[in-house]
Amino acid sequence: MLQKQSARQIQQFPEIDELIARARTAQKAYEANGNQRQFDLACSAVAWALIEPTRNKMLSEMAVAQTGLGNVPDKITKNRRKTMGLLHDLKGLTTFGHLSDDSQKGLSVYLRPKGVVAALVPSTNPLATPVNNIINALKTGNAIIIAPSPKGAELMALLLDFIHDELRKIGCDTDLVQMVPNPPSKAKTAHLMAAADVLVVTGSQNNVRAAYASGTPAIGVGMGNVVTIIDDSADTDAAAAKIAASKTFDNATSCSSENAVIALASNYEAVCQSLQRAGGYILSDSQTETLEALYFQDGKLNRDMMAKDISVVLKMMGITDASNDVGFLVAPTAKIGKEHPISGEKMALFLALYKADNFSQAAAMAQAIQQGQGAGHSVGLHSTDDKQAHYLANHLPTCRVIVNQAHCFATGGSFDNGLPFSLSMGCGSWGGNGIDENFHWKHLVNHTLISRPIPAYDVSLDDLFADYFEAVK
Repeated sequence: MLQKQSARQIQQFPEIDELIARARTAQKAYEANGNQRQFDLACSAVAWALIEPTRNKMLSEMAVAQTGLGNVPDKITKNRRKTMGLLHDLKGLTTFGHLSDDSQKGLSVYLRPKGVVAALVPSTNPLATPVNNIINALKTGNAIIIAPSPKGAELMALLLDFIHDELRKIGCDTDLVQMVPNPPSKAKTAHLMAAADVLVVTGSQNNVRAAYASGTPAIGVGMGNVVTIIDDSADTDAAAAKIAASKTFDNATSCSSENAVIALASNYEAVCQSLQRAGGYILSDSQTETLEALYFQDGKLNRDMMAKDISVVLKMMGITDASNDVGFLVAPTAKIGKEHPISGEKMALFLALYKADNFSQAAAMAQAIQQGQGAGHSVGLHSTDDKQAHYLANHLPTCRVIVNQAHCFATGGSFDNGLPFSLSMGCGSWGGNGIDENFHWKHLVNHTLISRPIPAYDVSLDDLFADYFEAVK
């Protein structure tokens, strides 16, 4: 079992200790005096701090300017959609106190807060992710401290001011929501992780591994590398339109953005034509090689192209004949594996395109791609044959099979599917995670059980072993 790091192993930051102490005081009072209505009002206050239209626009503009990632209109949409979707998921739920009774088993269930949550958030979603974490924490009676990425720190400080303003309006202690003091650092975050009661980590896999190693209970999520299969029963134009909408949203900052598409030999040409009609620019073999050399450098992604507008990507590629309708690049390839980064996560406005002889081979290729990177996260399928979805769910190392949907809108919950709204997707044991579902409020509560005596029940050998005895006689 992992042991908590000792004080000697962690650089000391008195200001972090002060944050934790204030958070603990505020959380204890929030829990002791709290009720579901108060918790729900706190969630609404935090949500409004972000999605109030004037603030949402200003913060989104700052996010793009300071991180250099994504685009403003899509950030505005993401902030609003993800936050409202989460509030809808949480509306009317009992997440604190007495939950249920079972007279037959003599059990009663109580929900209790975890305490002080520390949440590490990425620069790709510097607004929607922390707000999602804060709402889940306050809904369940916790306090929370945000550790932003360096590029999102100034932005988070302003967002926190807005959150505090809204919390004061309903009489909530602002110490319930705090952030690591600027400037953030790995050392400060390490100190926070060791001192908090539970960690929620989205983004860098280095951060996820550090969280697990801290000894504090941690909810880490895995790396995305979405592979989408288009089989020969699919409407290729409809599939391509959804892929294009997903791939280009916020300049592919989402971990759920398609990184590879696999078409069958029987519909490969139709898929290419459909992708072109949807705004894809099909690269030649030599252009694909140029793209690989430009974007994957010494094992790292080229930040000059990462999550940048298509005009920037086209200019760096030297492509001058693209129409105004082009929104992303399509790179035909057969390369798969860790030694071929084009088969990995890209976070840029291009995707790899593969050809498979049949569906079975397409599934095997998707598995090989995600075993190189992205295992456990999700795969996409465009098909009218539901048996194909069941095949993928039963054979691939994946926690989600997204069918006939724009992937980045669907994986983290949508108004037209049943997944919980979230910006953090657990990847199960395949992705080295402790959860295999979308992160949500249930991960931030402890369950307390009352157990009472009930009439004793007896079991016999025949009750338990009848089938076995029959099988071996």
